Amino acid sequence: MRLITAQPFDFEFKTSEIALIVIDMQRDFVEPGGFGETLGNDVSLLRSIIPKTKELLEGFRELGLPIIHTRECHKPDLSDLPDAKRDRGNPSLRIGDEGPMGRILVSGEPGADIIPELYPIENEIVIDKPGKGAFYQTDLPQILTKIGIRQLVFAGVTTEVCVQTTMREANDRGFDCILAKDATESYFPEFKKSAIDMIKAQGAIVGWVSSVDEILDGLKS
Repeated sequence: MRLITAQPFDFEFKTSEIALIVIDMQRDFVEPGGFGETLGNDVSLLRSIIPKTKELLEGFRELGLPIIHTRECHKPDLSDLPDAKRDRGNPSLRIGDEGPMGRILVSGEPGADIIPELYPIENEIVIDKPGKGAFYQTDLPQILTKIGIRQLVFAGVTTEVCVQTTMREANDRGFDCILAKDATESYFPEFKKSAIDMIKAQGAIVGWVSSVDEILDGLKS
């Protein structure tokens, strides 16, 4: 077994069993004018992690390790969108409405796609998910089993919602999870801190936390 420097203690891994999963780095969440901004959020916070996330992505590509991207989006007929999700809160635009980048969080629309800076290349897996977690109503479990993955490195947004939800889903299914703390972000900095504290608490109850540099150093050592 090899090691990545991490908290609360070093993360043991096998190169043959590890993959990167980049959560929801989509235009509607990260770019000005998208859904995230219509909810009153400062998207510059999320954009700040693009360079480190790209560095992590390119490191995995250089090593030829598996990479999975997720997109939170719904079918054009919205048949997989519960009313409770669509109607929550009081936003100026709702999921499925026509927005600056097409229908908001609808599969195939420009806003639901991944930002150009981190766009998937050939042979990288893209999972469209209708919920917060990437294991819900997707074929991610079967994909991971097929390629022999038991350990996941996490990046993406937002830390306390889709990232943490997917980490908890993975944890319950027996995967070892490590979060790249400088390749994840929230619209609310205090939420990111709280999520990281919860993830690594009680001896990595959900998973480990590390930095992009430490993860890549461990993978390349």
